[in-house]
Amino acid sequence: MLLQNVINDFLDDLYKVKRSSKNTLKSYKKDLEQFADFCTEKKKIDIKEISEKLIRSFAIKQSQNDSRSSTISRKLSAIRSLFAYAVFTGIIESNPAHDISNPKLTRRLPEVVPFDALEEISEDLSDSNQLLYRAIFEILYCCALRVSELCALNYKDIDSDNYTIRVFGKGSKVRIVPIGKTSLNILKQYLDSRGKLEYNSPVFVTQKGRRIYPRLVYRIVNEYLSRKTDLKKKSPHVLRHTAATHMLDKGADLLAVKEILGHESLSTTQIYTHVSVERLKQIHKLAHPKSKKEQL
Repeated sequence: MLLQNVINDFLDDLYKVKRSSKNTLKSYKKDLEQFADFCTEKKKIDIKEISEKLIRSFAIKQSQNDSRSSTISRKLSAIRSLFAYAVFTGIIESNPAHDISNPKLTRRLPEVVPFDALEEISEDLSDSNQLLYRAIFEILYCCALRVSELCALNYKDIDSDNYTIRVFGKGSKVRIVPIGKTSLNILKQYLDSRGKLEYNSPVFVTQKGRRIYPRLVYRIVNEYLSRKTDLKKKSPHVLRHTAATHMLDKGADLLAVKEILGHESLSTTQIYTHVSVERLKQIHKLAHPKSKKEQL
């Protein structure tokens, strides 16, 4: 069976059966099409012709183009899943990618926005009467949302009585996230400025009244983080990292943070414990007398 046909069937299964998110489908499609192009160059277009050696050659070539281990791991994961699907459906007998391990990850700790900087941004937005921008910052940080989750919020998802919002996360999974009183009040100010809203009205809209989109949110967040921080990354996701780290800094339970973030695995959330430990080390080094070298 042609490799491209198997890829098409696999992606269709991800969409219709597993209900994978648009971003997941887009990522898998891109990675598998790169793999298919590589196989075509090697004159291997039938899935039964593809060997472990060929897959390793693809990984080596990709590492020459992009040295990041996380990128290679993602591509290998997509290939492994493709062949697992082919085995499950009886197209092939064994998975040639099964024994190929991912390169060792050199995971970088996520950057964190200082709380003082967040306060300054909030004050600036309050002074300039930018209700939309201020509400976006508040909800991204307070509720630790992904930018796609923020853009998808509808008026009916806000439960003001119980101080919660309903969030549609990855894989169409729904979770309930708490929202603080201050952040809820800021959100209400923005919503009140828009007049009467319907049950299914989007929470955040552009000046033309259309649902807000990720690229615009990125521009807004990038602009104001650039004014107050020297972080390398200034994307909306940095606010999600920051919220998780600040919660753990204040003694939040790791499982509770996992639920708020909507992580599938606890191991994904645990990266933030390392961030918190590193911050504690810095604070200890600066503030504790025994951490400083004695002056002669």
